[in-house]
Amino acid sequence: MKIIEEALAFETETMSNMSTSDRVHASRRAKALILGLNDVYKENKDEEIMDLMKRLTAKKQKIEKRLKGRP
Repeated sequence: MKIIEEALAFETETMSNMSTSDRVHASRRAKALILGLNDVYKENKDEEIMDLMKRLTAKKQKIEKRLKGRP
């Protein structure tokens, strides 16, 4: 389950001192990870995967808030 490992690594990364381009890249990476996890979830229906997707979505929303100029 390579995508789950990538998602867990992304979740633990710090998001401080990021440039705007880094935030855009992180947001796109989070979206790709969430969509990949969704495909795995459709097959397994594992609640842990759903919880991981929810945590990644929350992190993605925080990044996007910052991108739109609301600190």
